[in-house]
Amino acid sequence: MSHDAPARNLRQRVGALPRTRVGAPPAEGVPPRGKYWWLRWAVLAIVAIVLAIEVALGWDQLAKAWVSLYRAKWWWLLAAVAAAGASMHSFAQIQRTLLKSAGVHVKQWRSEAAFYAANSLSTTLPGGPVLSATFLLRQQRIWGASTVVASWQLVMSGVLQAVGLALLGLGGAFFLGAKNNPFSLLFTLGGFVTLLLLAQAVASRPELIEGIGRRVLSWANSVRGRPADAGLPKWRETLMQLESVSLGRRDLGVAFGWSLFNWIADVACLGFAAYAAGDHASVGGLAVAYAAARAVGTIPLMPGGLLVVEAVLVPGLVSSGMPLPSAISAMLIYRLISWLLIAAIGWVVFFFMFRTESTADSDNDRDPPTDPNLRLVIQPQGTPCDDPVETTPQGPAPTPDLRPEGGETPPR
Repeated sequence: MSHDAPARNLRQRVGALPRTRVGAPPAEGVPPRGKYWWLRWAVLAIVAIVLAIEVALGWDQLAKAWVSLYRAKWWWLLAAVAAAGASMHSFAQIQRTLLKSAGVHVKQWRSEAAFYAANSLSTTLPGGPVLSATFLLRQQRIWGASTVVASWQLVMSGVLQAVGLALLGLGGAFFLGAKNNPFSLLFTLGGFVTLLLLAQAVASRPELIEGIGRRVLSWANSVRGRPADAGLPKWRETLMQLESVSLGRRDLGVAFGWSLFNWIADVACLGFAAYAAGDHASVGGLAVAYAAARAVGTIPLMPGGLLVVEAVLVPGLVSSGMPLPSAISAMLIYRLISWLLIAAIGWVVFFFMFRTESTADSDNDRDPPTDPNLRLVIQPQGTPCDDPVETTPQGPAPTPDLRPEGGETPPR
């Protein structure tokens, strides 16, 4: 047998194996498609078919709506634009009030610019709410807030807005005469108010939950087989930063007032849009239709609640006494102003104020240091530091040479 027989046998065995086609590997940075990738497109196709059928069936009503939209009264349009601007102004005031209670002072125009930019991210991009929250968190870190304070502000602002929206829906239901069975709305509102008071208590006295957190950490560490005090320094550091928040009853009332005014101004924008379309609706009907549309608009199906808000808002306006063509026109005017116009202004603000902003200030992951008295101590910029490692550009300062000029080592 020749010396290359094993190699030939090996080639024959390998050649006997079935050949399979191997597709090209996916490009770098492109995530593989999931098993049900087609489901989203199928849902969108069904929605498009349903909308096409509805447009075909209601073409006459849409034509009347377009005529009323073309003949909209311009002074009511200006009033709707002013109401939308007042709503955005109240958003910025909520942020300023909550940050001020934590010792972070922000100018009104900066807070308002950040909210316009965050709103454009939230309402026009896929995954916009996450991008918006990240953007606001980054801006608040630049303004001097710690990560804990910035996160607390975002959560507290969301709770205040939820309470205000529930109160608005409750008021609209009472205006419509739903006085016999208001317990469901009262229960929802009571839950939000309880959560609000608990958050205020924790913010003003974080030592109330220090023991609870220590017990939870001890139990979690025992389950994971870690030391009992693992994570305890980080927990205490978080409480030290939260101690800087002094949210009193007055600040809480001011923030909640701005939150409620935000919803009232947005409802006024919808009402002015109805007047611009040549009709009007009852106050209670406007409030209930708006609250329902806002509630379903939080479902992250499409950016800005596209198609979802419209599908709820038009029937709500019709049930409040408006004819269908006027309701469609009012909905279109409201969405053009409160969504597209405000989002366009936000993108202009974003590109002129935040697109070229240096990220060096926001890349600092360290929160401001805290002292033993649980108070934040923020070192002003330009303060000299005692550490030679930080003051010397090329590293630590060299140790001075104590030997005499002859090169001999001095006796010890």
